[in-house]
Amino acid sequence: MKEIFPEEVKQLPLADIPIDGLKAWLAQEENNQILFMEFDEDTEVQPHSHRSQWGVVLEGRMDLVIDGQMKTYQKGDRYYIPEGVEHSAKIYAGYADICFFHQKDRYRSK
Repeated sequence: MKEIFPEEVKQLPLADIPIDGLKAWLAQEENNQILFMEFDEDTEVQPHSHRSQWGVVLEGRMDLVIDGQMKTYQKGDRYYIPEGVEHSAKIYAGYADICFFHQKDRYRSK
């Protein structure tokens, strides 16, 4: 995978997310989290819900199901998942994005 994120991002703590093929750096704010994510293998994210999430796709492709509606997102696309809405995804190797979680404790650092 080509380099997506600069060294300043890669100096952030790694997020503790148990998904094979995922590397994610965590920027912790007082009430929110921002994740810089790279996937080097295909993966499926099972249906779940949490507080709201907004993201922008930097590379690759993801099939995202939000509240039963599937849409494919690619480089340059933005997505929004409202709080409490069930969603799942098929993420393909080479995918990278930046995600904003309106939740201060969604993930922990390793």
